[in-house]
Amino acid sequence: MPNILIVGASRGLGASLAQQYAQQSDANVFATSRSPDQKTADKPNITYVPAIDIASESCGPTLVSQIPSDKHLDIVIITAGYFGTESFDEPNWQDELKMYSTSSIGPVFVVHHLVKAGLLKGGCKIILVSSESGSITLRHRSEGGGNYGHHASKAALNMVGKLLSLDLEEKKIAVAIVHPGFMRTEMTKGVGFDKFWDEGGAVTPDEAASSLITWINTFDMTATGQYWAPRGPGDIGTAEAVLGKNLPTPFPIPW
Repeated sequence: MPNILIVGASRGLGASLAQQYAQQSDANVFATSRSPDQKTADKPNITYVPAIDIASESCGPTLVSQIPSDKHLDIVIITAGYFGTESFDEPNWQDELKMYSTSSIGPVFVVHHLVKAGLLKGGCKIILVSSESGSITLRHRSEGGGNYGHHASKAALNMVGKLLSLDLEEKKIAVAIVHPGFMRTEMTKGVGFDKFWDEGGAVTPDEAASSLITWINTFDMTATGQYWAPRGPGDIGTAEAVLGKNLPTPFPIPW
């Protein structure tokens, strides 16, 4: 019975991943939420883990304390995120701190504590949900600047994923960094990106979760430390402008 941990499962992609993995009758899903209230699972093989804020220093120990020590995890997906919009004229210090803490600092400590607690063994897969927005290569004048914390915290997460893959290589724990797709979520709507949903080929969280799960099934140590778009480049607006046409799916994203 595979044990799957999804960090950031209260809504959006994380919620869809939890539900879809739980449809596999042999799967055991641990799904975290920032809320301190214990959520009632609608499926017998989902265990909700409350009060997990990845931007908090106590996140790792709190998480480890709520997972039985005999439940070695086969897949860990860290999808918790925060997006605060900024411009050059109006940067936001507190929002940037929150974006970095959530995207690129918290995951280091979560993985550290899971490994040290003996919950991750050889053959485990760690999936860090990033974004194509973290690719320096794909930034293009057509999209302009701004949103410094969002782009830079995802670029930092990409580096975190690469470094974790090197640290965990001897343990045979594979680490991937992924752009799951441009999604129709509360987060993208909250920053005004819903106006780009149709033109940008945005998909539902359920669609993104399905393609990500399919990709994870084939991911292994041969691709550890790599940065991928399982759904391909179709929703990456700058991909053709920077790299040309006829790009593959899945798409290896340039750093």
